[in-house]
Amino acid sequence: MRIRVIGAPIDLGADRRGVDIGPRAIRYAGLLDQLHRLGHETHDVGDLNIPLPEGEPTGNPRLKYLEPIVHLAEELAQSVSAAFDKQEFPLILGGDHSMALGSITGVAKAHPNVGVIWVDAHADFNIEGTTPSGNIHGMILAALTGLGNPELVNVNGWAPKIDKNQIVIVGARDLDAGEQELLRSNHIHVFTMSDIDRRGIAYVMQQAIEIAGTGEAPIHLSLDMDSLDPREAPGVGTPVRGGLSYREAHFAMEMVAESERMISMDVVEVNSILDRENTTARLAVELILSALGKKIL
Repeated sequence: MRIRVIGAPIDLGADRRGVDIGPRAIRYAGLLDQLHRLGHETHDVGDLNIPLPEGEPTGNPRLKYLEPIVHLAEELAQSVSAAFDKQEFPLILGGDHSMALGSITGVAKAHPNVGVIWVDAHADFNIEGTTPSGNIHGMILAALTGLGNPELVNVNGWAPKIDKNQIVIVGARDLDAGEQELLRSNHIHVFTMSDIDRRGIAYVMQQAIEIAGTGEAPIHLSLDMDSLDPREAPGVGTPVRGGLSYREAHFAMEMVAESERMISMDVVEVNSILDRENTTARLAVELILSALGKKIL
């Protein structure tokens, strides 16, 4: 496989600085060498240029940094679309989860029937009226389904980008009250950590793959490193105790690889400022490799 590696070093969607260094940290942890050892070719196009606004966010406090986030999404969507034009697999490195607005828009342009597996401690299904923080990284999945602010929803000129029935959230354990209602009313498939405790990661991922890949649809995998327990991944901006274990996370990635349905992937929220000895970035590389076919034997 030929993989296009795209860096999206944005931290405007969150409150804490540091995730903008994520793409460099993941590369430094050996991503390209490890992909080559696994038998893949790589085309690293570097990082998108993201000018940082000066000072505190202006405008609507419930939609912080809206304009630069939309601008990044449009640029990233173009780069992802270009990868498909060249028969390359897009692997996008974040950055905070707001970058998924661009990555998934680019995927959906090339593959309108794509389903999404969203592995995350959070659902990122807020809108302007429900967000407690105004941080746009918590609104992206809703925007991709056509819910929320028109500037987010209509990136690249159309909406919705993905079918609500082909979204599966895995590993959720920190949901806002208004967000919970939106998830229920829109019938979004959510597997919480309680579901994983009760049924096991194998059952949950089998269901996730079947739902996201309904009708033989391809799958985009969006992996937020805060889906793992902070003991495994300390370098994330919004850690929540009680997350996926090391082996649960690897097994989830291995099942995605075995399905042979994944056509693109993004990995987000590696915060190098909060990390210890690049532990979280190195784990991100390991999980990428598992999702792209690395096996124990």
